[in-house]
Amino acid sequence: MFTNPDEEQIRKILNDSKTIAVVGLSDKPHRTSYQVSQAMQKAGYKIIPVNPTITETLGEKAYDSLGEISQSIDIINVFRRSSYLPTVAKEASLLDAKAFWGQQGVYHEDVPDILKDSQMTIIMNNCIKVAHAVLG
Repeated sequence: MFTNPDEEQIRKILNDSKTIAVVGLSDKPHRTSYQVSQAMQKAGYKIIPVNPTITETLGEKAYDSLGEISQSIDIINVFRRSSYLPTVAKEASLLDAKAFWGQQGVYHEDVPDILKDSQMTIIMNNCIKVAHAVLG
C-alpha cells in the first residue's frame, strides 16, 4: 500500500526545487491546473506547461510531452485523470526529476512500481499549492 512521504520530506522537495513541469496544465484561467500553477509561479517556481493542445500558458511555452523538455525538471506535477498516471510515470521514468507529484484526486497504484528504479520521490493525491502553503 502506497503512502506519501512525511511532511519533512515534502518540505525538502519544495524548498530544494525551482522548476515544475505541469502535465495537463490548461491555458484557461478558471481551471484548477492554471490557478495552482499560477500560484506556484508567483511563489517563485519556473512552470513548464506540458499539454499538446496549447502553445503557451502563464507566459511559458507549452511542450507536447515531458520528453521534449531540454532543461532540468525538479518536480513533475500531474493534472490528468488517474487512469493516465501510469503512462505519464513511464515517460517521467526517463527523466532525472526529484519528484513525481499527482495532484489532489490523482492516484494510481501502479506508479510506485513504474518508478521504482528512479530516484524520484512519489507524492500522489496531494495538492502542491496546499502543501507549499502549509509547509513552504
